[in-house]
Amino acid sequence: MRDGNVRGLELSRRFYLEAVAPLLARHFGGLTHSAALLGPGSEVLGYDTVRSTDHDWGPRLQLFLSPEDAAAHGEAVHAMLAGSLPPRFLGYPTHFRSVGRTRHMETTDGPIRHGVVVADLAAWLTGHLGFDPIAGVGLSDWLATPTQTLAEITAGEVFHDGLGLLQPVRRRLAWYPGDVWRYVLACQWRRICQEEAFVGRAGEAGDELGSAVTCARLVRDLIRLALLMHRRYPPYGKWLGSAFAALPCGPDLAPVLMAAVSATGWRERERHLAGAYEALAALHNDLGLTTPVDPRTRRYHGRPYRVLHAERFTEALLGTIADPEVRRLPLTGAVDQYIDSTDMLGDRSRVRRIAGPARP
Repeated sequence: MRDGNVRGLELSRRFYLEAVAPLLARHFGGLTHSAALLGPGSEVLGYDTVRSTDHDWGPRLQLFLSPEDAAAHGEAVHAMLAGSLPPRFLGYPTHFRSVGRTRHMETTDGPIRHGVVVADLAAWLTGHLGFDPIAGVGLSDWLATPTQTLAEITAGEVFHDGLGLLQPVRRRLAWYPGDVWRYVLACQWRRICQEEAFVGRAGEAGDELGSAVTCARLVRDLIRLALLMHRRYPPYGKWLGSAFAALPCGPDLAPVLMAAVSATGWRERERHLAGAYEALAALHNDLGLTTPVDPRTRRYHGRPYRVLHAERFTEALLGTIADPEVRRLPLTGAVDQYIDSTDMLGDRSRVRRIAGPARP
């Protein structure tokens, strides 16, 4: 990367402090605003590399105004930045060319099509989340919001919060309320219990491919479970392994899960999965959310498959939930525990319409 391999978040921070903020002070002195880098982007989650610079990466940020100031000054601020920002910052072009739904840094001699989004904070949050967290976060909001989306709001960085609203929102969304966390964990264990015997059953029937596919599904669910246990919102698939590797349990468990998905026979596959089950069962007990549950694997009823009987953890967690509204929920979980379509999860209004009927 240019300028000493600067990471995207640092680039955006310096872009605000050294370029955008001085221009705002000069042309719109006294304009109350907040500035941050949130939302989609590998640099928001801290996973950007040189490869990331080929699209939707560069000197960019969000500049948030009050509804009144956004209506009165938003377009003027945007135009001022287009005419006043330097063509390059730390060696990177500040002009972006749109190609389909992506934007690419490009040099220009004309007005700069910059990467500063000027927006009303409440409107931007509503557009990104599907609801306005400034007004509060209800049970339906928690359950209808994909974890990737929650990660995009609570990661990144706030460079300035003159509005005094953005940091409180991030604290409010930092993690699920206690009973919602227990419910989501219970539903994640339930996903595991529903398929843990199939690795052995498919393999015993001579279907090694089916056994391997089921194993991969279980590994994905175990990774998401580990992240949820560590109070980390699971990101979408591209960064799931990176997020897992950064957990305290990651260095020990990652080789076990890799061995499971790399195994060529179902018995070896099952053996590695059993080790992962027991490790995460022990982690569950360490959390102290329930009375201890026996973490040892065992036979699947009368069949010779090694399983955890993960429903035991589901039942233990459900027994600790005090909120009657949460207790009445069906065991489907948050929306991305039962919907796996990228298009659907990315459509805020549709996903909220679907998630709503999932409640009793």
